[in-house]
Amino acid sequence: MASNIITVAQDGTADYTTVQEAIDVVPLGNKCRVVIRVAPGVYRQPVYVPKTKNLITLAGLSPEDTVLSWNNTSAKIEHHQSARVIGTGTFGCGTVIVEGEDFIAENITFENFAPQGSGQAVALRVTADRCAFYNCRFLGWQDTLYLHYGKQYLRDCYVEGSVDFIFGNSTALLEHCHIHCKSTGFVTAQSRKSSQESTGYVFLRCVITGNGGTEYMYLGRPWGPFGRVVFAYTYMDACIRKVGWNNWEKTENERTACFYEYQCYGPGSCPSKRVTWARELIDEEAEQFLGHSFIDPDPQRPWLAPMMAVKIPYSAM
Repeated sequence: MASNIITVAQDGTADYTTVQEAIDVVPLGNKCRVVIRVAPGVYRQPVYVPKTKNLITLAGLSPEDTVLSWNNTSAKIEHHQSARVIGTGTFGCGTVIVEGEDFIAENITFENFAPQGSGQAVALRVTADRCAFYNCRFLGWQDTLYLHYGKQYLRDCYVEGSVDFIFGNSTALLEHCHIHCKSTGFVTAQSRKSSQESTGYVFLRCVITGNGGTEYMYLGRPWGPFGRVVFAYTYMDACIRKVGWNNWEKTENERTACFYEYQCYGPGSCPSKRVTWARELIDEEAEQFLGHSFIDPDPQRPWLAPMMAVKIPYSAM
């Protein structure tokens, strides 16, 4: 196991001083998990995990102390990788871009510190299957967390932002997460393209907080016409608008978007005042969204359960 642990510290006391250097030494096409232990510090550098490097774990001591931070925006990208590799615009501006499958992050903050009004400024883009995030923070304003493709599990995480700050077309389950709405906007912009796709976001037993204002935030709007989002057993404070959802100024989206709530509570939970084209699920309808099977559907080939069972402490030797 020791040979599969790489250490990072800015003061030169570890194997490498940057996270990117540690990722770069992971063998191409690696078949076993590599744990990168990141010492406390604010690492100001964009990070790229290529699709040729799977099974990487980034482990910090605490998300408050271990921060990966950069300030790219869709209009201004400075990166050690070319646009041909990472893409352009919103797609290429993530502080951290993960394209390697079976990625895990624990106790890490992903931050885009571009100021409010900078437009799209992604903290993390995930274009990879079977990724899990435990006790992580995602900090930014617009387009903070880009769950673009694949299946992702987030537990005990904190996500903040304003406009469309959890968005993309992955299949994601956010469990026991804290969603913080910093200013006027939309929590989600899920982009499912057709009713045949199994993608969507489920927020299970989460908490939504605001900045002290009332009725300034929508739960979501459909970036794709069949956008699918479920909030279940979630506390919503008064920042959530009573109508709940937005059609992105396209009435035709109201026929196809799948925006659901189930057993939510708090001053922002107002089933009787929601838009007529969003739904409160009944028990039988909600069942498919209330467990890990939403993102880990094949009991013969589970991916999430092994990730949750094998926890590698920061001090592992």
